[in-house]
Amino acid sequence: MSTERENALAALREWSVPGRRADLVAAAWNAGATVVAIAEAARVGSRQTIYDDLKSRGIDPRNRSREKNVTAVTVEGLNGVDDNQPGGPLYAAVVAKHEGRPAPSKEEFGRMMALSLALAEYNDLRARLTEEENTRAERDRALHLVDVRWEALADPNSKGSWLHGHQAYVRAVDDAHRVIDAWKAAAETLMRQASLRRGEDADRLVDAYEQYILAAGHPPVTKPDIDAEAEAARLHEELDVKHNRRKTLAAETLGLATQH
Repeated sequence: MSTERENALAALREWSVPGRRADLVAAAWNAGATVVAIAEAARVGSRQTIYDDLKSRGIDPRNRSREKNVTAVTVEGLNGVDDNQPGGPLYAAVVAKHEGRPAPSKEEFGRMMALSLALAEYNDLRARLTEEENTRAERDRALHLVDVRWEALADPNSKGSWLHGHQAYVRAVDDAHRVIDAWKAAAETLMRQASLRRGEDADRLVDAYEQYILAAGHPPVTKPDIDAEAEAARLHEELDVKHNRRKTLAAETLGLATQH
């Protein structure tokens, strides 16, 4: 986590001036914090509160790129994104050959094409890896927030009502289920991506990846082995089991309260 993000979240925890929270929420968001992290730092019961604060400051959270800070890698002027579009090197090579101007040989054009395709897979895989990592972090934060909300119900120093605290806990459980599904979708998208592994992809693309992308100093990309459906099902089940147990305990507390 960046220092800027840490500072923004630390300041958010100390908000007290009316209207100041929305300013701090916006600052934390602009520093790259997730909605779940902001909700936890602000100690609000629902992510909707954070969405409302962002909206009040002219921020639409749907507009944040889920591939934040992932810039397409370029090698030899190729990026795998628009190489075959007007202005791109592959397009320019084809036009030059068609017009009788100096153009890459057949072998060189094939090498360029393989590198462009490898870059397309490399850049897509990097973006999907980042998206899975971000949604996994948000998933884990949401699950942690469920425990935080539950523990807060037993805090003797809490100044809020028990019912309001319980509502915050119930909403945290609901949010966690939805965030688990968001992570699952990102993980499944990642697992559908090419791996750039020999034997799994065309050797010419793996050759280009190893000989030109890695050789240029760019980091290797490794697709993890994730069973998103099984992991998500396990997390949903564990959350439900824990929540059902807590509902029994909460019912006992309410029963005692109604007797007095």
